[in-house]
Amino acid sequence: MRLISLSLFRYILRRLVFLVFLILGVSLLVFLISHLVPADPVVAFVSQRNMSDPEVVAAFKAKWGLDQPLYMQYLIYVKSLMHGDLGVSIRTHRPVLTDLAEYFPATIELATFATIIAIVFGMIFGVISATMRNSFIDQILRAISVLGVSAPSFWVALVFLYVFYFRLGMAAGPGRLSSRIAAPLAITHLYLLDALLQRQWQTALDVFRHLLLPGIVLGLFTMGLITRTTRSSLLEVLSKDYIRTARAKGLMELFVILRHALGNAMIPVITVIGLGFGNLLGGTVLVETIFAWPGIGQYAFQSAHSLDFPSIVGVSLLIAVNYVVINLIIDLIYGVIDPRVRYD
Repeated sequence: MRLISLSLFRYILRRLVFLVFLILGVSLLVFLISHLVPADPVVAFVSQRNMSDPEVVAAFKAKWGLDQPLYMQYLIYVKSLMHGDLGVSIRTHRPVLTDLAEYFPATIELATFATIIAIVFGMIFGVISATMRNSFIDQILRAISVLGVSAPSFWVALVFLYVFYFRLGMAAGPGRLSSRIAAPLAITHLYLLDALLQRQWQTALDVFRHLLLPGIVLGLFTMGLITRTTRSSLLEVLSKDYIRTARAKGLMELFVILRHALGNAMIPVITVIGLGFGNLLGGTVLVETIFAWPGIGQYAFQSAHSLDFPSIVGVSLLIAVNYVVINLIIDLIYGVIDPRVRYD
């Protein structure tokens, strides 16, 4: 046990060291790309009248360090980054870290809700599809999974919003909360969880209704991937000798699938779930825009549109860290599910 713990500690330490180099690499790459765009942030933030005044333009560039050579701008940024400072947003005039802390919880809540929907339905559909291979139901479920993967999210969002909100009035409209309902007291900054913790049942119901449509839209893609991966992985496991032995012992088919087959088929499924969750945490710009969801996707779009360099780099670093942390968690889960996994 001590050797396992030591090897696991070394493995996590290596991944954290890798994270430091990844942050530096991502920051450099995004910094260079954002500054190579043939556009001037001065034009975006300085009025047309003041653009003709060289002193105003020079003062703006000096304030945001745009008068320095590119390499000096990056070195200054890295020095601040080492102290946990992501800089100040040119657009909002607030620390980028403060902006990310404000926008990111909304994305976490929506991404978690969408991932739960994707896992529940994706696993159920995948198991049914594998156990009823080549049947009519299998064909329908495979068609649903293909539709979920191939249909553009923004198109599905527009259709759902038009049908279920505008035409039928069954779902809540855009936004995170109805205008007539006050936001719950911020504990975790996740509206649904905060409302439940404070027993504000009406608020929790309203938050849930607002989560439903964008959650389903975003969950469709990951659900399709989970369905297909679960089906193919489970079919491979069901052909193994130990499954035939379990069936020969007279065990119930449901017990064989849930107890012996599904656990061994979960590793590729967990990989898909982790990557899907990381993708959703990166913010889906079009879906968040359509549903007026105040998440990281909208913040990234607004930052890119206004050439807000500190915010662009900050969002990119957040997304990179998300993927590294999620991949680390997935690797650790592998060891829990499959005892053959070693962290050497």
